[in-house]
Amino acid sequence: MSIGLYSWHLFYERKKVSLYRVILLTRGIPLKPTIWLLYQTIGLLITHPQVFSVKGAEKVPCPCCGGELKVIGSRLRKYIKDSGTCVSLRIRRLCCGTCSKVHHELPDLLIPYKRYESRCFEKVVSQPHKNDVAADNSTLYRWNRWFLEYIDYWLACLHSIVLRFQQINLAPVDPSSVESLTALEKIGRLFGDAPGWLARMARPIVNVHLWVQTRSAFLSG
Repeated sequence: MSIGLYSWHLFYERKKVSLYRVILLTRGIPLKPTIWLLYQTIGLLITHPQVFSVKGAEKVPCPCCGGELKVIGSRLRKYIKDSGTCVSLRIRRLCCGTCSKVHHELPDLLIPYKRYESRCFEKVVSQPHKNDVAADNSTLYRWNRWFLEYIDYWLACLHSIVLRFQQINLAPVDPSSVESLTALEKIGRLFGDAPGWLARMARPIVNVHLWVQTRSAFLSG
């Protein structure tokens, strides 16, 4: 049984195995399999999960000024799935050549300034009493309050985006024409109710620098 060099380097740094074992692996010499070696390897894979690199498929201008963005590095971004599992992503850091603002490239499964993936919020908002999200009741309550508090603002932002950029894939949104609808019905008229509707709604708002940063749950007053 042989193990990848990267995993063994981590294993050497964290568990202080002998340098002799690492040298054997670098020379392509497999180690003699033992139960203890297998136990240590499984522990390593559990303790150090994989980090997935994320790269956007399209080129987006600076949300602040519309300038060109250039990659200046990367950083780790962790998020929590509905099962409670923590996943690590390596996202790119982008800098605008015009205004020098630094931005982070997020995939559609994440919402800015939120620790959980977007589908967790979709489940809680769509089915507040029938969801399987691994979060405590106070957190679920805050998510519902957050959604209801900002829904009218998001609709106004989308209406502004349509007027500003003449978007052909978004129908004009008049907040006064949807006052009798629920929050989900308002969003459903624009983005449907298929999974991913929250990410589809947040994307245009974030890319024009209109997304509002919410306060931490640990702050009060």
